[in-house]
Amino acid sequence: MSHELRTPLGVILGWSQVLRKTLPAKADAERALTVIERNTRAQVRLVDDLLDMGRMLSGKLRLDVQRVDLGGVVEAAVDSVEPAALARGLRLQKVIDSAATVVGDSGRLQQVFWNLLTNAVKFTPQGGSVRVVMSLVDSHAEVSVIDTGQGMSAEFLMHAFERFRQADSAATRGTSGLGLGLSLVKYLVEMHGGTIGAFSEGEGRGATFTVKLPVAAIQPGEEACGVPSAPAVSGTAKQALDVSLAGVKILVVENDRDARELLWHTLTERGAEVVSAASAQEALATLKRLQPDVLISDIGLPQEDGYELIRRVRMLGEGLGRVPAVALTARSRLQDRTCALLAGYQIHLAKPADARELIVTVASLAGRLEPRRSSLP
Repeated sequence: MSHELRTPLGVILGWSQVLRKTLPAKADAERALTVIERNTRAQVRLVDDLLDMGRMLSGKLRLDVQRVDLGGVVEAAVDSVEPAALARGLRLQKVIDSAATVVGDSGRLQQVFWNLLTNAVKFTPQGGSVRVVMSLVDSHAEVSVIDTGQGMSAEFLMHAFERFRQADSAATRGTSGLGLGLSLVKYLVEMHGGTIGAFSEGEGRGATFTVKLPVAAIQPGEEACGVPSAPAVSGTAKQALDVSLAGVKILVVENDRDARELLWHTLTERGAEVVSAASAQEALATLKRLQPDVLISDIGLPQEDGYELIRRVRMLGEGLGRVPAVALTARSRLQDRTCALLAGYQIHLAKPADARELIVTVASLAGRLEPRRSSLP
């Protein structure tokens, strides 16, 4: 189901981004493509919520546990919703008065705060404000998302974290969504050993959601067996990067024609030499002829899947058998990433992948990225 839902969304999103860059700057075309991209991203989020809910109900949702800088995660979530807040004319503030390290999944924690912030922005009218406050209280880190928006009645507060529960369920309601976000947030927070609470003085009087997470007993400089440090989250990762792939030979293995064409266009636009294959058998034959610098492969291939393909590639030994490889797949669970890495891929990217992330990943594997100097003495 994940593959069938994500693959067409990835193609729609990718080509809408391409068209926005290449079409003449006509107002109607620009507006149409902006709407397509925005709604595709919204659809991707709904699909993610539905898949996560299925994993939650079946007990298969797992955490990639690391030592996490909670302040960095909160700041990244704020950065991601800032454009939406500005578009709605809202004041977005963050107050992080203490450093805190927690043990958990940085991606899932960012999902928690992104959901809370997105809701706050969505339900706050123009001219209002959304504030994020993080502080240390005893042995817990507390993060509160406070808005001046729609608020909640006392009756709804009792059911706010239930699945498919929405304050306004009428057919004419002004906001979209499935009513899954808060239930997923509660589940994820509790998986991290924390709690979440909601408060509102009533409808039209704003709302406050407070997440409490236990602070890690170890300090950031200490080593913990099985608990590696999560990489720092930075807003610079979102900036447009001028990365050249000129002269890099890339073999793309993807059985969906539309997705194949999108990858070809995205990579050749940066100067790469791209050859594509639709199956593992075709890929192995092409590999020997092309001798690529990087291999990008889907996992859901006909006859032999992407796992079998990379195993056969690695059996080629020195030279071709050492080609850096990216698994670009709709199979996005933690165990899928683990299987991809164990099979022989260096990187796992979930569809629909951001074009910039894909380009930077390929450039890194091809040795085209220069390490940035630290500004620290």
